[in-house]
Amino acid sequence: MIDARCSCGTVRLSLPGPSNLVVACHCVDCQRRTGAPFGVGAFYPVEVVTISGAPKEYVRPAASGGKVRFHFCTDCGSTVYWKADNLPALIGVAVGTIADPNFPAPIKSVFEQSKHVWVEIDGAEHLQGGSARKSSS
Repeated sequence: MIDARCSCGTVRLSLPGPSNLVVACHCVDCQRRTGAPFGVGAFYPVEVVTISGAPKEYVRPAASGGKVRFHFCTDCGSTVYWKADNLPALIGVAVGTIADPNFPAPIKSVFEQSKHVWVEIDGAEHLQGGSARKSSS
């Protein structure tokens, strides 16, 4: 089991293990949400994630269509996880909340049309637009 949590520990997620779907997102909204040049999310089936604490929800339009619902700690402000209307079976978990330097690297790099020119993500599928969906291969 993996423990993901906000900075102060008020909001926690229990995850079954490393994810096979880790995505770096370079959209401007993720840049602003994280305060970094990109965000990284690990995606899990919603039924395998246990959430504790009482996060606040922030809803915004998603660059990929629909809405995305971010859940963050009201005490420390950390975004811990999110759910997107176009991926209803998955929950995205901010990889930084897992705080494991050995966690798997992104297999996809999405919304690269707004990627900072100095960012390089080796070994990932590179997409100008975005989709966290698994490729069928």
